[in-house]
Amino acid sequence: MALPPDYYALKSAAPSVPTVHTIELYLDYVCPFSKKMFQTLYPLLPKLRSPPYADKLQILFRPQIQPWHPSSLLVHEAALAFSHAMPGKFWEFSAKLFEVQEEYFDEPTAVEPREATYRRLVEMATKEFGVGWNPVWNALTLTGTHGNEGNFMTNEIKVWVKRGRQMGIHVSPTVVVNGVIEDSISSSWTQEQWLDWLAKNVLEDKGWIPFY
Repeated sequence: MALPPDYYALKSAAPSVPTVHTIELYLDYVCPFSKKMFQTLYPLLPKLRSPPYADKLQILFRPQIQPWHPSSLLVHEAALAFSHAMPGKFWEFSAKLFEVQEEYFDEPTAVEPREATYRRLVEMATKEFGVGWNPVWNALTLTGTHGNEGNFMTNEIKVWVKRGRQMGIHVSPTVVVNGVIEDSISSSWTQEQWLDWLAKNVLEDKGWIPFY
């Protein structure tokens, strides 16, 4: 459940806040079910960052690129590049990506060049969040001279993909609680169901063993 220091933006709580329980959300920006879960949980984050949850719970965003959504890689690259440029706005940027998710579905991107998709993503980041163009765009620009080196995000993407494979994650969304996949949690859950589950399993601490 460790999080690389460069990616504290993906954590719902402040980096310095000690926590007991960790919930990892394996989400794909182009997956409708991931969108459903994110948009249910996202409005609850202020509550979950405050007492009595603040020192008991952290929620981590885990990029889960589903290769059957061809644009998924490009959207995740842009989100991670944004997280470096403006880490304090990562969750807000993710909310915007899920809001406009359909713009990156198969049909809208089928005949669009890769660079054009990147450009749309960076334009949104600069227009909606005021992040500088260059930090995000330069991270997405293809590098190297041999034709297949990818961009500055490629090596980071490899690590995230490796982590998902290592955990045996297939379906998106997948929720991991203290290192164990929790299949009972569904993308169809309401906010009330989430809060009920969290009250029983985080606040009352009924049996979840933190694997640290």
